[in-house]
Amino acid sequence: MKVLRKGRCTSDGYFRGWGLQFGDLRQRVREDKLYREALKVMSGRSIVAEDNRINLFLILRDFLKVIDFGHIVEFGSYKGGNALFMAYVVARLYPGMNVYGFDTFQGMPETDPAIDAHGAGDFADVDLDDLRRFAHLQKINNVTFVKGLFQDTAPSHLPEVGKIALAHIDCDIYSAVAYSYTSIKQFTVPGAYLVFDDAVYSSCLGATEAVEELAIRQDGLNSEQIFPHFVFRAPPHWA
Repeated sequence: MKVLRKGRCTSDGYFRGWGLQFGDLRQRVREDKLYREALKVMSGRSIVAEDNRINLFLILRDFLKVIDFGHIVEFGSYKGGNALFMAYVVARLYPGMNVYGFDTFQGMPETDPAIDAHGAGDFADVDLDDLRRFAHLQKINNVTFVKGLFQDTAPSHLPEVGKIALAHIDCDIYSAVAYSYTSIKQFTVPGAYLVFDDAVYSSCLGATEAVEELAIRQDGLNSEQIFPHFVFRAPPHWA
């Protein structure tokens, strides 16, 4: 039985984080047939770092199966490659599991220059129609891309998503991380994985501040991983 310490499983965190940073886990995943297949459907559409993507793959392959069934949401999908990657993987492991990618698909909204390094319009080089056509041609039918500001789309779409087993919050700025984190809390299954892709990057102190302020100080969460990105677990009382 997994032993939890302050709401997180430290042995799981060490297995993934230490295994990637200091062990041979990276190479072992590179040799995984499902991982290699899923990489092909990304088709140059993702800038998620390799270790971050491998860690997501490990969570999908080895750890979602021990928590209650739920779907996957990604806030900040950019060109959609990582959402396609996750959708390909879970279609083969968890029938009926869907991936929802939220983004403006027109670049970043207004940012706060007091804390955010990025500015409005960054990452605007996206063709959503082409992305949807590509997903259709690849027969990835369990992914939905939701266009618009999070605050305009999440209130109506998250109830349709239902239970969430993994939230990949891949946003660089304070407002986006804060909103996406707050909006999912009522939908997470106990122990759901909350993955913040950018909060440990030097260019994303806005994302860091949102995690510090909301997940750590407000909600008292303790991280299960700090490498290659922040991973937290949703507490049971959110369900």
